[in-house]
Amino acid sequence: MGKTSGIGLLNNWNIDDVYGTKPCSYVGLLKLQKQQQQHNYNISWCKFQRKPFSWSFVCGLMLFALGLISLFTGHVASDLEWYSQRLMKPSFYLKWDRSHREPINIWKSKYSRLYHGCSKRGPHFAPSGGLNQQRTGITDAVVVARILNATLVVPELDHHSFWKDESDFKDIFDVDWFISSLAKDVTIVKRVPDKYMRSLEKPPYTMRVPRKSTPEDYMDQVLPILLRRHVVQLTKFDYRLANDLDAELQKLRCRVNYHALRFKKPIAEFGAQLVTRMRKMSKRFIAIHLRFEPDMLAFSGCYYGGGDKEKNELAEIRKRWTTLPDLTGEERKQGKCPLTPHEVGLMLRALGFCNDTYLYVASGEIYGGEKTLQPLRQLFPNFYTKEILAKEKLIPFLPFSSRLAAIDYIVCEESDVFVTNNNGNMAKILTGKRRYMGHKRTIRPNGKRLSALLMSRHEMDWVTFSKKVKSCQRGFMGEPEEVRPGRGDFHEFPSACICKGSFVKPHDNQTRDFKTETETETDLEETTTFSIHGNGESSTGFNNKTIEGPTATAAAAAIVEDQ
Repeated sequence: MGKTSGIGLLNNWNIDDVYGTKPCSYVGLLKLQKQQQQHNYNISWCKFQRKPFSWSFVCGLMLFALGLISLFTGHVASDLEWYSQRLMKPSFYLKWDRSHREPINIWKSKYSRLYHGCSKRGPHFAPSGGLNQQRTGITDAVVVARILNATLVVPELDHHSFWKDESDFKDIFDVDWFISSLAKDVTIVKRVPDKYMRSLEKPPYTMRVPRKSTPEDYMDQVLPILLRRHVVQLTKFDYRLANDLDAELQKLRCRVNYHALRFKKPIAEFGAQLVTRMRKMSKRFIAIHLRFEPDMLAFSGCYYGGGDKEKNELAEIRKRWTTLPDLTGEERKQGKCPLTPHEVGLMLRALGFCNDTYLYVASGEIYGGEKTLQPLRQLFPNFYTKEILAKEKLIPFLPFSSRLAAIDYIVCEESDVFVTNNNGNMAKILTGKRRYMGHKRTIRPNGKRLSALLMSRHEMDWVTFSKKVKSCQRGFMGEPEEVRPGRGDFHEFPSACICKGSFVKPHDNQTRDFKTETETETDLEETTTFSIHGNGESSTGFNNKTIEGPTATAAAAAIVEDQ
């Protein structure tokens, strides 16, 4: 603002103001003096001009004026703002650069109504014939099928992961909706026909592609094998597709993730019931995805002051992973550790949420149990979980971690404010989905700055601490300007699928049924099948084929060629 005010003042300073009379330009002044000499006129063009000023004097005077303006710019800007607040009409002043000074609305972005999700198929997109970790794998498997112009076999989920969940795709997602909603993009079948499998000379070929593989990698590495073997399984299919893709392929990612992957009716209805119970108690509520399980802490290598007991317990769990880097002891200061439940509560209170705010906490086993959660409960007594809300009705879901995660996802998606203490898969996908839904308020901790501030909070009073927390969190509150093309993981920042302007009712399969479009978190072994349907060329120049394969941490994809 200082620079703007200074420029305005400089633009108003001209030769007339400097000399105090009406005016002639320097060119006019010199021309007049020459005429006076030629005609011996003893008159002056300007009354004040007895003797012509030298150029050096004029330039020096202007530089002096410029120096004075620069010196007092801050005071002038402050005075202008002071008078404008009192003399201008309030409606005019409110429109004048208020965005940089007004407090953040902690419940809702004022720009949310200006944005909406837009993943509609483009005119040049030719149609052809852990659970959140699984979800990214499934999404990318569909895109790979589109790249190869292949038929996808519904993925099979991993049953041997850490979560030990026997749920399969059909137990969590609506398979029929998944197939029909993507029919214009990719052909999907529930399984490879037995007749076709019996016709194969060899069993399906199994392979694993590198992480973050580009479309060109799939063309070079997968397509030739697909054409030769007819069926290919791609294993360990989590994050096996590059983040940066063509805009139309990115929009396909959004159609899969935000529209096609719809939870089965029993899961969707149960989650909606929990949302209704929260709404009956309060018009607005916060959902917190709290990752503070023992394995999470061990994996991140963080220490929270629990002495040798904590160090020994987490070190033992950490032995499960053999490729983790050595610990430096500075992980918390570097912002690499999830906030504790107490720290999450302090952050929310510092941002301005009152202690009568209702919380829904989505979490697994919290390290330290109730003792660790108690400080958060004291800060926000209206503390609820799916176990508290559902009680014995939750029993049928208890053996299945994926379905429990799906229920949490539904409530977090529908909350007024979503808060996370981590940067895991569920946090990223939920953040992206809420941005797609119109930038619903989503708060992610500014890890590095906030961790250091929380660790030194005892050195300052509450007012100072609150002010610094608000400053730290600017840019981490889910505002539209946080989304820029190429920034971060696409599932967290789906920039290609967010449009500015009034919302247009979606067509076909793009129904905005957010209460049933939800997800869960576990590991996935997905079998993606692509089948060749003739010799037609796809928009990528490939023959039409079929892929079958798992996604997520233990995923497999298979490609099948029609005879």
